[in-house]
Amino acid sequence: MRLQIRNADVEFGADRILEHVNFEIHDREKIAVVGRNGCGKTTLLKLISGDIEPSNPRGDENFSMILAGGQHIGFLRQINFTDTQISAGDEIRKVFARLYDCERRMLEIEASLTQLPGDSGEALKLLKEYDSLQKKYDAMGGHDSEREMEIMFHQFGFSPEDLLRPMGSFSGGQQTKIAFIKLLLSKPDILLLDEPTNHLDLPAIEWLEGYLRTYPKAVVVVSHDRVFLDNVVSVTYEIEYHRIKRYAGNYTAFVAQKEEALAKQEKDYEAQQKEIRRLTEWIEKWKNTPTKVSAAHSKERAIEHMVLVEKPRRFDTTTFKAHFSPRISSYSEVLDVRKLSIGYDHELSCVTFRLMRGERLAIVGENGKGKSTLLKTLMGMVPALGGTFKIGTNVEIGYYDQQKAVINDEDPEQTILDNFWDTYPRLTNEEVRSTLGAFAFSQEEVEKKLGQLSGGERVRLALCKMFYTRPNFLILDEPTNHMDILGKESLEKMLKAYEGTVLFVSHDRYFINQIATAVLNIGEQEANSAYEAFEVEKIAGGSAARPSIAGTGTALPGGKAGNGSFVSGQPASGKAETSAEGSRAVYNNPGKIRSRLERRIEKLQQNLADSEELTRQLKEKQADPSMSADYEKLMSIQTQLEEAEAEQEELLMQILEAEEELESLNNV
Repeated sequence: MRLQIRNADVEFGADRILEHVNFEIHDREKIAVVGRNGCGKTTLLKLISGDIEPSNPRGDENFSMILAGGQHIGFLRQINFTDTQISAGDEIRKVFARLYDCERRMLEIEASLTQLPGDSGEALKLLKEYDSLQKKYDAMGGHDSEREMEIMFHQFGFSPEDLLRPMGSFSGGQQTKIAFIKLLLSKPDILLLDEPTNHLDLPAIEWLEGYLRTYPKAVVVVSHDRVFLDNVVSVTYEIEYHRIKRYAGNYTAFVAQKEEALAKQEKDYEAQQKEIRRLTEWIEKWKNTPTKVSAAHSKERAIEHMVLVEKPRRFDTTTFKAHFSPRISSYSEVLDVRKLSIGYDHELSCVTFRLMRGERLAIVGENGKGKSTLLKTLMGMVPALGGTFKIGTNVEIGYYDQQKAVINDEDPEQTILDNFWDTYPRLTNEEVRSTLGAFAFSQEEVEKKLGQLSGGERVRLALCKMFYTRPNFLILDEPTNHMDILGKESLEKMLKAYEGTVLFVSHDRYFINQIATAVLNIGEQEANSAYEAFEVEKIAGGSAARPSIAGTGTALPGGKAGNGSFVSGQPASGKAETSAEGSRAVYNNPGKIRSRLERRIEKLQQNLADSEELTRQLKEKQADPSMSADYEKLMSIQTQLEEAEAEQEELLMQILEAEEELESLNNV
């Protein structure tokens, strides 16, 4: 056990953030902390790190927080590098201070030993110290420290030459990455990471996944990246309604367990409430009858002694549920890009592709290759260095800029309501409130000031403004950054139902797999087979694999694949789906599917009838007076009854699912 927290409370003023927190970190556990934005995930990390104190009163015997002796906790805080002239390499090497001290002392001992007789007491003492230092040096990875630093520096998107650059020459985001590198190289016993994949490109995210999976100590991570969580963690804690609960497994396992637990709790709660109503009605009916008074008191005691099942609270699923269609339809060809050179003072990438109406193209690639610059060039915000692009007829663009959405110069004292109204002054108060309500800004929340909004709330407001114009071509730059998982799922549903065309930049693999009909990997000189495998396998099940893989940032007209190109196309809807290999079509016969479902429903109903008949027979046996003294047989019958009832529950669920599938098929 590295750390244990028992019954901790956290409050800020009158606001209750966390209550009765029970949290444990064992050995090499990789732990995820999930929940809605603002639920207290970062607060929990700060509690673990000691940045904040619990609100429990002194002397609270139920509270305890135990950290195993000698445990070092590493937490990426807001870092301001004071020495702006020091090189990045020397700044990072500060984490090796103990290692260098050890190395320096070993050199001193080596020099001293040359001056002493080998069999002297002083020499033997120094040799013993040297042996101890050598073991310590090896344990700290002394021989590989420089190489490990260079590998990590490269994986975070830097070049070897950047190690020589002064810290003051790096942007704020780059300095954060350098601080992250220092944290990882310090190898703390408990590594706390708050949204570590934000602003990392796909190669860096995949490298970080592998690093954390094999990290020999404990990791606690807050993230909304579903694929990252599935690939890294083995334990998931969820914070909801100020409480925290532990689940074994990754994020997908957590979701399944939570749904199952909620279903069981609802069933147990309804069964108990039904029993309480039955007993209460019986008591009310017979409590004044002399011959029934004793029985009534017995039933009252039965109710009093019940361990009440808490009424289940539904998932906190409050999020936006907006749906819109384009104001007008564009012509078939939405965008034609030919040898477009993008960059500022030098070329970052050169791209050629063609985008047709209804396609949803994801732009991926390493940081610094010009993904966001491409979008800005198409919007006329950055001049092209060469080449051409043409926007089709009747195309109306909606552009989402992640930087402008989260970091802007708007009046922080202005309310959400007034900000939206200033953008669309001709709308009535009711129309403004209705539009904002579709993006989960309730009657009270529209009065919140812009300066009080979280990153996720700012994203929702920016999307609300953009979608209100009902464009038929969306250009989106990292739209899921700062969104929690439910927000991402809502945006996925919106874009899936959207009838227009989408061009978007994202590093969220799950989001890409849900939305993209084609993927363009800019800056590559040859096809990226690793990313192709990821795209074809499709992390999120349920949809046909998409016939689209990116290569060099080039697409040939008409969707024909060439060297270093992607195939642009949409998954077929209805009768044919393209196989994962993209070499054949799989045809579905609705008549055969319908017939199969009808036979399945008939078979399930027969099984249910047989199970119910068995239940009737078992209850008759249970009621037989001759069985009253045979405890073992009664227990056996009771076990069979419970198994039969559980089987009936499962059969009913299977019948319901099959009937819903049949109904859906009939409605197509």
